[in-house]
Amino acid sequence: MAVVPSIETVMRHYCVIAKAERMKSGRPGARTVKNALSGTRNVCAAAGIGLDCGVDRLTRRAIDEALVAFLERGVSRVTAWSYVCQMRSLFARWCRPYYCEAGWRIRPLELPNFRSRPQRYARPSQEMLSRVKAWYGRTEGRVWFAATMMLEFAMRNGDVLRLTDGNFVDRGGRVFLCYTPHKTALSSGRRVCWPVHRDISRRLAELGGVSALGVTDSVFGSINRQLRRLGFRGSKGAYELRKICIDHVYQRFGAEMATSISGDDIKTVCRYYADPSQPNIGETRILDLL
Repeated sequence: MAVVPSIETVMRHYCVIAKAERMKSGRPGARTVKNALSGTRNVCAAAGIGLDCGVDRLTRRAIDEALVAFLERGVSRVTAWSYVCQMRSLFARWCRPYYCEAGWRIRPLELPNFRSRPQRYARPSQEMLSRVKAWYGRTEGRVWFAATMMLEFAMRNGDVLRLTDGNFVDRGGRVFLCYTPHKTALSSGRRVCWPVHRDISRRLAELGGVSALGVTDSVFGSINRQLRRLGFRGSKGAYELRKICIDHVYQRFGAEMATSISGDDIKTVCRYYADPSQPNIGETRILDLL
């Protein structure tokens, strides 16, 4: 007879099966697993459910109660829903065969109706961009490298952490940064190959290359704090550098080049990383173009 395990038991088993699945398909990543556990703990705590309770306690009503509790604590709607989405990984379709083998009865997670879309990207003021430029000019060492990869190449912090010297490829005397964004590796699989300015190549060589820098999560934590001091809001201050890069490529070279450097599709770029509402051209009369 199938049994209903505790939430804590499912979480422990999820960590084990995630490693097995990662060897087969490349997913879920270690960060996804970490977020799934964190999101589950947050939702359970908000709903007043102990981790020793049966996993069947995670009902749609319990999630509703958690969302209300988050709201009362001042947690934003987007953040609250992100916790629920993280917890959803424990109930993913790929998990079901593993749970059945363990003799468990775990119903699919029933989610409440919820609409939460992040605000469209709004281009920072010129004053803010000037502060970013001045700040970047003062960076050195590992902070400079991490900031450069995000500001000049629109990389996500996780992709920066995975970089090696082999990602910088010499093609007939020109150096290109070539990599596949981890977030879209199993969906679009789009590969990014973007030219590296000689000034960046020279400075990176002077620092001994990627392997000599040893960038860690703590570097991005430092960048987050520094950018929040400049006036950016939210927990991902460093991510603003990626947005600035994509938006400026979009302004100067158009949407297709913005997708080329970002590794995302045009729809994603225009909603989250660029500001199409701000025209990039001067005075124009369509009549003159006829």
